[in-house]
Amino acid sequence: MSAKLRAVTEADRRPVESVFDAVEFGSRLDELLQMRRVVARAIDTTASARDLAALTKRLTEISKEIDAVRREVEEVSAGGEVSTAFDASAI
Repeated sequence: MSAKLRAVTEADRRPVESVFDAVEFGSRLDELLQMRRVVARAIDTTASARDLAALTKRLTEISKEIDAVRREVEEVSAGGEVSTAFDASAI
């Protein structure tokens, strides 16, 4: 018996509940979203000003990466081409 192959849909995806799940089973966007949750939780629980500065900086960087990935996904799903040109403002 041969099994019929089909495309994986969003309904087929395993829910991503941790950074590990995101790395193993999710997309790059899933990884970034989970990392943002971890950093946000750490910001809420830290008492160190030094740690708070580093965490908020990283949270800002992750949020920018999430925005960039989402824009790319929207462009691809809209049938547009993904730009591979260097964008210094993304750094």
